[in-house]
Amino acid sequence: MSGTLNAQWAHRIQEAMQQAAAALAAPSAPVEEGINAERLAAMIDHTLLKPEATPAMIDQLCAEARTHGFASVCVNACYVSQCRRDLEGSPVLVCTVAGFPLGATSTATKAFEARQAIFEGAREIDMVINVGWLKGGEYAAVREDVAAVVRACHAHGALCKVIIEAALLTEEEKVAACLLAADASADFVKTSTGFGPGGARVEDVRLMRAVVGPEMGIKAAGGIRDYATALAMVRAGATRIGASSSIQIVAGAPRSERVTD
Repeated sequence: MSGTLNAQWAHRIQEAMQQAAAALAAPSAPVEEGINAERLAAMIDHTLLKPEATPAMIDQLCAEARTHGFASVCVNACYVSQCRRDLEGSPVLVCTVAGFPLGATSTATKAFEARQAIFEGAREIDMVINVGWLKGGEYAAVREDVAAVVRACHAHGALCKVIIEAALLTEEEKVAACLLAADASADFVKTSTGFGPGGARVEDVRLMRAVVGPEMGIKAAGGIRDYATALAMVRAGATRIGASSSIQIVAGAPRSERVTD
């Protein structure tokens, strides 16, 4: 049965590649001339996923997120409860990761991680796709891996972002990853863990947007350290930015709503 499903997915992926190529070749819509600091901050997941992160560093991360109005703090799961307490009464959300950073834990483990983190206060889960299964053509298994985490998230009102680790993938595999995540009802696709061989690239964000269409979220993450790079990602189609240099990014943003380059 899985062989039949995988063959069907392979056909759909080829169709999606053709559609994405056509979308990328079409005239582009008008792009953002600029984004002011406040609006950009509301698109940023203020991130600290380093293994050496201490409780004091997490407190500082949350304080910075409150001050600057970031969308969320993105932390390892052991700090979710602390962030929930630190951010109580704030609109800043708590985001954490599942199957991080390799994506090679079992589906049941990823879903458990998501449920536990949501129970402790997370409102967004960034899960890592099973890269090996994707590269091996096990498309049905990849979709179910994503879908299991999506179900765990949506059952409790949380969002699910799917990290495809684009730097490890061919163009066809990037298309496949986005198509599978979208079919599994994920809320976002995300470029990178920040722990792989490369981070966010404008070309990848454009391709991801061409595959998933205008409605699904796209998170660009990995190596985004300044306003110009963040703006380029938004212009390419990103609706969320993952960064540890968030303060530096918004410091470079204009204070007026619209600017010219």
